Amino acid sequence: MTYFGPEFLVVFLPIVVLIYAVMPSKVRPYVLLAASYIFFYFTSEKLIVYLLISTVSIHHFGLWLDKLQTERKLALQGLTREEKKPVKKANDKKQNLVLAIAVVLHIGLLAVLKYTPFFTHNLNTILENFNVHVKEISFMVPLGISFYTLQAVSYMRDVRQGVIKADNSLPRLALYMSFFPQIMEGPIARYSDTAEALFSGNRIKYKNLVYGFERIIYGLFKKIIVADRLNGFVMNVFDDYEKFDGGIILLSAVFYTIELYMDFSAAMDVGIGIAQIFGVKLPENFRQPFFSKNISEFWSRWHITLGTWFRDYIYYPVSLSAFSKKLTAFGRKHLGNYFGPMLASTIALFCVWISNGLWHGSAWMYIFFGMYHFTLILLGNLFEPLSSKIYDKLHIDPNKAPVSLIRIALTSFLVVIGELFFRAHGLKEGFEMFGKIFTHFSLNGIKNGVIAKTGLDHLDIIVVIVSIAIVFVFSILKEKNLDIREKLAEMPIAVRWLILVGAIAVVIIFGAYGGEYAPVAPMYADF
Repeated sequence: MTYFGPEFLVVFLPIVVLIYAVMPSKVRPYVLLAASYIFFYFTSEKLIVYLLISTVSIHHFGLWLDKLQTERKLALQGLTREEKKPVKKANDKKQNLVLAIAVVLHIGLLAVLKYTPFFTHNLNTILENFNVHVKEISFMVPLGISFYTLQAVSYMRDVRQGVIKADNSLPRLALYMSFFPQIMEGPIARYSDTAEALFSGNRIKYKNLVYGFERIIYGLFKKIIVADRLNGFVMNVFDDYEKFDGGIILLSAVFYTIELYMDFSAAMDVGIGIAQIFGVKLPENFRQPFFSKNISEFWSRWHITLGTWFRDYIYYPVSLSAFSKKLTAFGRKHLGNYFGPMLASTIALFCVWISNGLWHGSAWMYIFFGMYHFTLILLGNLFEPLSSKIYDKLHIDPNKAPVSLIRIALTSFLVVIGELFFRAHGLKEGFEMFGKIFTHFSLNGIKNGVIAKTGLDHLDIIVVIVSIAIVFVFSILKEKNLDIREKLAEMPIAVRWLILVGAIAVVIIFGAYGGEYAPVAPMYADF
């Protein structure tokens, strides 16, 4: 069961909303909890045991940390400043050990489930020279495990840092971990973002119902009309790239980038819309990423909750560690105040991007994807002073429209190249496809009707172009902080509902259904 299937939209979701609405406020959180576990069971069946283990585990570790923090407060009472130091040190050591055990268990389980086949395959490649072979083992992996594992780690880390109190309620923590609109593809929420709202039993308000429904329709529009329509063409080209020239390959990389954005952002629209119906505000995961003027800005607008997770739980701890502080002091002394701190920040940035690559999957192409963006961001940081001097010398304002458009176009091109490697069936294939863009580039494939033969006829192209234009206009309005739903709410009710019914009709009529299309499964659910 997925967010875009009729069994979810027509059966499961309406039943959950109806039961939730008629139940007393005290019962409503348990309705959401039951619905979440039913949904997860339909997507992963017996693998639900991993979610249960993770939830019970972080509940236990959180209470353990809370107990140690209480012991610390009691032990410090009445002590002098000097007497407090060894007590704090001993207690911090215990808390750090508990946190380390908890993180290792959760990340370790994720690593074993996702990366054992990758590790054994590469080990066998090395051992071939010695006529040794290790049996390759693979595990069934529940959908969404990468998402709820990061939520579990953030909960434990925030308890350790005193950002939040450990939750005594196992059901509330279980709902935070399993809330069905986000369990499959995110967004990755912090405990402080959603836990209290999830368990408050909010009644369903008319405004939340309408706004949530509008967001769901918008998500369906992007997913069913655009992403699913592009998937057949993208799949055909990437599966048999040897048959196509560089022009078609570049076009397929562009289409895949659009497909990925439409699919993933659509899942966020549906998830956030469903949550809003229940009065829960999930964090936004996209902020018009293709208006970015450099790669660093792009990643502050794309998959925002993953980026902030890496920032808070990897980048900051690494860059603020004792070693990094010493390295920064050394760098300032020998390289100056700009390049000096970059030594430590580069190490932290590397840790973030190797983690980002591995988070997406167990293959060299994902590692390369991480290193590709690490390199681009690092180069941007290194050359920023030089580019600023060039702009100043040439009296160019980098934020003026013509220059901004060039920067946006260049950033988008670099993103497309990264996504080509991300989508390719392997690193070798990615380089071969990339090479053909420059060595065998031609527009003959586009002129000779190859697109139509590969999954997109003229009507499909028109529908895609119009749909992308609509999303582009909506994105411009959002970039200008214009709330479309607020404007819609100000219209007469007859006009408003006419627009909504029209939007539903557009999705139904122009959706990519039938044997000629290859609807894509939720793309980020496997990461």
